[in-house]
Amino acid sequence: MGIFERKEGVTASSWIYDTLRQDLVNGRFTAGEKLAISALKERYGVGLSPLREALNRLAAYGLLIQENQRGFRVPRLARDELDDIADMRRELEGMALERAIQRGDAEWESELLAAAHRLKRADEAPEMEEEWERLHMRFHRTLVAPCGSAWLLRFIEQLHDQFDRYRRLAPGEPEVRRVLDAQHGELVELALARDVKGARTLMDDHIQRSYEVALGSFARERDPAGRQQAGVGSADLLSRR
Repeated sequence: MGIFERKEGVTASSWIYDTLRQDLVNGRFTAGEKLAISALKERYGVGLSPLREALNRLAAYGLLIQENQRGFRVPRLARDELDDIADMRRELEGMALERAIQRGDAEWESELLAAAHRLKRADEAPEMEEEWERLHMRFHRTLVAPCGSAWLLRFIEQLHDQFDRYRRLAPGEPEVRRVLDAQHGELVELALARDVKGARTLMDDHIQRSYEVALGSFARERDPAGRQQAGVGSADLLSRR
């Protein structure tokens, strides 16, 4: 029997996809780990058909590797890949932020202030790690929401998921976290002031600092004790940005 509960009205296929996606991003599986379908069925309490559908979708999304006739494996960490992800985040998120600032209306301003307020409250409650991650993603989505391109937003979301897979496996750096948390408020101020240049410059710095934290995932991967901490169920031990 699975240890997770599915909300009423949510299909098994949608639920297992969303749950597995979040667990992969949050570092609940070790990089390079081969996934045993029988164990996943037991852990999540779902049937074979929705589980296989979810695994195939996650492989297409880039969070799993499908091996010919050998099932699925969690991608290994790669410095070249992380560099590429960070570069693309700077390019695409900067573009989306510029367009959002130019197009955003009063309703967007209100939603952005509300998202920033909720995130700040979670900043002050370290025990709310998973809630913080959810609110952090919502804040970044809200910041660029009025950019006017659904495809651009999709690419950014996928890049965030790939980037966070590294970040969540890195050791915590409280001093850097405090700077990054403060930058969320500064980004709001610049966006509301319609300061495109200032906002893009700060966003570049924000992503660069997060990238430097994410590099710590490689040190943890080399350290057997780090791998143990970064495995199943350890997301609450990991840093947040």
